[in-house]
Amino acid sequence: MNDLRNSPAGGTPSKGFALDRQNRKLMGVCSGIARHFGIDVTLVRVGFVLGTLLGLGSFLLIYLAIGLIAD
Repeated sequence: MNDLRNSPAGGTPSKGFALDRQNRKLMGVCSGIARHFGIDVTLVRVGFVLGTLLGLGSFLLIYLAIGLIAD
């Protein structure tokens, strides 16, 4: 029987977010986000670096939280 708990409107199950273990640099958070949204991983990494520098480290805490909670 198909598990349709995570599927939209009874269709096929959604893929969801997962860390990218093959293309990772640290924990795979940025590459997982890039794969999930279909964008370039370099843009996500630059965004996290800028966010960490401009946000006084708040993006670093977000990165660590995602890395520890996901998967």
